[in-house]
Amino acid sequence: MQFVITAYDGKDEKALERRMAVRESHIAGAKKLNEAGNLIAGGAILNDADQMIGSTMYVEFDSREELDQWLDNDPYVSGGVWLDITVQAIKLAFKS
Repeated sequence: MQFVITAYDGKDEKALERRMAVRESHIAGAKKLNEAGNLIAGGAILNDADQMIGSTMYVEFDSREELDQWLDNDPYVSGGVWLDITVQAIKLAFKS
């Protein structure tokens, strides 16, 4: 199943600090997810000042439960970065 994840960071003054503290481990995990064929595409959501305020990801997992298990262990979730997360099942028209 394919999903789109839209996740916004907290809006407090420490939000960017929390993101940067775990960003390297999040990126390392995303690389492993990509190598395993689960991550289709993803990246940061930027505000008008080009600051990272969230993320969006296209992913593919066998089930929503498998996705939730991965998501619960992502450093942006466990590190309190993503505070507003939506997950929607999708069917991509093209996948590279």
